[in-house]
Formats: sequence, C-alpha cells, structure tokens
Amino acid sequence: MLKLFIACDSVARAVGADQVAAALQREAERRQLPIDIQRTSARGLYWLEPLVECDGPQGRNGFGPVTPEAVPALLDALAGEPGGHSLALGPVEQIPYLKSQQRLLFARAGITRPLSLDDYRAHGGFTGLERALALGAAEVVAAVLDSGLRGRGGAAFPAGIKWRTVRDAVAVQKYVVCNADEGDSGTFADRMLMEGDPFLLIEGMLIAGLAVGASKGYLYVRSEYPDAIRVLGQAIAIARAAGYLGADVAGSGQAFDLEVREGAGAYICGEETALLESIEGKRGIVRAKPPLPALQGLFGQPTLVHNVLTLASVPVILAKGAAFYRDFGMGRSLGTMAFQLAGNIRHGGLVERAFGLTLRELVEGYGGGTASGRPLKAAQVGGPLGAWVPPSHFDTPLDYEAFAAMGAMLGHGGVVVADDTLNMASMARFALQFCAEESCGKCTPCRIGSTRGMEVVDRLIASSGFTERHDQALLLRDLCDTLQYGSLCAMGGMTAYPVASALKYFPADFGLTTPEAAQ
Repeated sequence: MLKLFIACDSVARAVGADQVAAALQREAERRQLPIDIQRTSARGLYWLEPLVECDGPQGRNGFGPVTPEAVPALLDALAGEPGGHSLALGPVEQIPYLKSQQRLLFARAGITRPLSLDDYRAHGGFTGLERALALGAAEVVAAVLDSGLRGRGGAAFPAGIKWRTVRDAVAVQKYVVCNADEGDSGTFADRMLMEGDPFLLIEGMLIAGLAVGASKGYLYVRSEYPDAIRVLGQAIAIARAAGYLGADVAGSGQAFDLEVREGAGAYICGEETALLESIEGKRGIVRAKPPLPALQGLFGQPTLVHNVLTLASVPVILAKGAAFYRDFGMGRSLGTMAFQLAGNIRHGGLVERAFGLTLRELVEGYGGGTASGRPLKAAQVGGPLGAWVPPSHFDTPLDYEAFAAMGAMLGHGGVVVADDTLNMASMARFALQFCAEESCGKCTPCRIGSTRGMEVVDRLIASSGFTERHDQALLLRDLCDTLQYGSLCAMGGMTAYPVASALKYFPADFGLTTPEAAQ
C-alpha cells in the first residue's frame, strides 16, 4: 500500500493541502491503487506547501508545492522514478533548510499525527513526565533552574526563578497558565506547535503543575486560532482518558487538569496580567505590579504564567537533562529558539536553532533574501513593537543580551523582512497607531502618548524647514523615552522600539539628513 503524508496544519490547508489530499484519494480509487494518506503536523517549510511525502529507502521523499492538477503525474512518478518528477525534493530530512536545524521542540514536526498518543509516545513523548515523577518536585524545579531556560517572550525572565517562587508560595490552590495569545506579526510557532504537537504542551504544563504544586491549568488561546483550540480540546480529552490528566496523573496520586479559554482578540491580553484578568471574565486591563502573578495571580492565587514555547521546552529538559539543554546557545541565552521568517521573504517558515546564529544567516541563509528580489532594507525582530534592524547590523548574533545592547529585542522570535520599497516613517506611524488602538488605556504614556506620537510623525513628514524638522524629530525621541520608561507595561514601553529604530537608521524616510538625525 502506498503511504503518503500531508500536513493538516492551518497554513498547509490554506494553500490547498485538503484539496491535494482529496485529489490523491480520488485518483488512487480511480486507479484501484491501495493508498493510506496520513495527515501529520507540518515541517515548517511553508514555501513548499502543500508538501506531499512518501516513504523511501533513505527516509521520506518530498514533493512540493503540489497542486490538485499535479496529482496524476505525481502518482505516475511514484509508480516509476520518483526522483524524475519536476516537484521532487529528494529526502525531506536532507533539504538544507531542515537538515541544518537543531530541532528540540519541533523534533516531531511533520512526522507525527497531532492527535495520536501512540505516535507521540513512539517519538519520546511523556519521557520527561516519567522522569519528573521519578525525581520529585524540588529536583524538577532545580533542573529547570540549572537548564538556564528563559521565558520565550519579551522579558526573557529565567523560568526556574518563577517556578521556585510559585512552589515556595503557601496557598491551598495554585495555577499554571499558558499564554497562547500569539499576537505578534510574523509569528506562528505557537500555533504550529499547538496544532501539530499538542501533547508536548500538555506534558510541559503537567510537569510544571506537579513541580509547583498546582492542580489546575488554563490554556489561553486567541480566538483567531480556531484549529488550535479544536485540536487542544481534543488532545486534552484524549490525555484525560489515558490517565495523564485528572485526579491521579499517570498513577502518581497527584491531581492536575487543563482547560482551554478562548481570548477575544485583544493584543493587550498577551501581557500576562491582562491575560489573567481576561480568564477571570473581566476586561483585559494591565495590573500594577507588585503583587507578582507568581504570588497573587489568577483568582488571587499563586500562578505560574509562561508562553507556549517555554512550557514546551520543559519535557526536553527533563527527558535529556539540564546539561544537555544548556549545551545549546551562548552566554545567558541557552537552548534553542524557534525563529519564524515572514514578510517579504523567499523561504518563509520556521527555523529552530541554538541562540548565537546571526540575523544574516537567518534572513539570507535560510530565508534566501527577499521574495521580490529587491535589496533588503530591514528586518523587524520581535513582533509589531520590535526594532527595525538594518542590514549593517545583520551580523549581530541572535542573543538576548546582544540585541538588548543595540536597543532591540528577540521577543517571540518573529522576523518580518522588508525590501527597499518600504517607507520607515509610515511604519513608525503604524506602530504608534497600533499602540493607540490596542492600548488598555490604563496608563497615560501609552494611552495619550501613542496618539500624540502619530501627530508628531505627521508633522515631521510634512515639515519643510531644517529647524521645524529638527524640532519635531527631537520631540519624537523625547516621546519615545516617555513611552519606554513611563508606561505601566511592555505594550507602551516597546512601542518606542520600532519608532526610535526607524528614526535612527532610516532618517531619510522622515525627510531628515543624517546630520539632522544625529542631533
């Protein structure tokens, strides 16, 4: 029987994977050809989707991007010389884009069926949980501390310190909350993992809950991810039926259960305290800190809040050891990061590598430069409120401290690429407009400063004389300082990044000469 593999990922389906699968089934039936089409997670090689894979002597051979019209010729090739087909890619694992990656979180991507517990366990699933139960809670927290794992978000706070704080807190009830409100432009790693490998996230939350003494977990998923919500709900039910969730987790005598909560689309709910307010059924407004969520979080109880990639890293750390995980990366940025290439990029997709590769290796090496073929102008790293990095800084290693030193951040690992036709003044204005529309309104710098910022950018662009342009540029920089250092949360604080970087590196787009911009 011919066995084929096609992704059931949202992106693959959006470009025709379902139609290709249906066409293959129909054509095989017409030919009376026994066929088994398995819908798997996605590899993350999105420019090749719909990607069809079949078993071969050197592993799975790939074909893509496949259209329904190409199906008859594809089946002809599979019956004869597959390598001669115009869409043949050879062994998928040998494609340079994938072969050079260091996949820990996404080791099962493209291989397993998302809702198959057998597939998950056959590829190392729940090994970390078994190890955690054997070690005990205190040693699990110590392992996370020793691994050097940091939150895969804007702050990059050491995860183990959060775990220790929640574990040491005295309370009858504690919670683990997964922030799956992946709202940054150009990011899709959370969605890809939730849709493709949901049991990994469940296992990570299980380990966290047992380690810190929490019996309840919530997955807060944005409403724009209906497929992820559906898959997670089904995976939770499957895990519960298998004894991995409930009153007696894997026979340990400890209780932990999960529930999915759907967000309503507010960007501010990606901020952890606004997210907690939303789960509680309130409007998503940022809380003042202290108290920290680790001490007084969801429903006033100690709460461990992490995003998807942070929690998904935990099973690997427990299964293979803190030292194994710590050997990846550089400096204080340890482990691997799921970088996501989007925008005007030839080879958009997911790249999981250890910290330390350069932005140039990522954008030009993996991404292949711009899709338009025009010169690179900049890459925005870290979402819509990340800094615009010019090609002159592309040799900076992808490391939390290295990016912070140049006034940028890695954030969630999204990289949006632009060519030389993009106007940076308009992008600076867009960042301020975005902040104005998405602000929760609690603090003045974010609520008022973002609107005043749009007005300043408009005046700066419309200015005609040197003195007027110079004055407006100074005012815009002062406003960026106020946003960055005076806002209650990172929403307003980070709005300064794209504005200040655009003004610094691309003054001509604002009608400024370089000497004026340096004032």
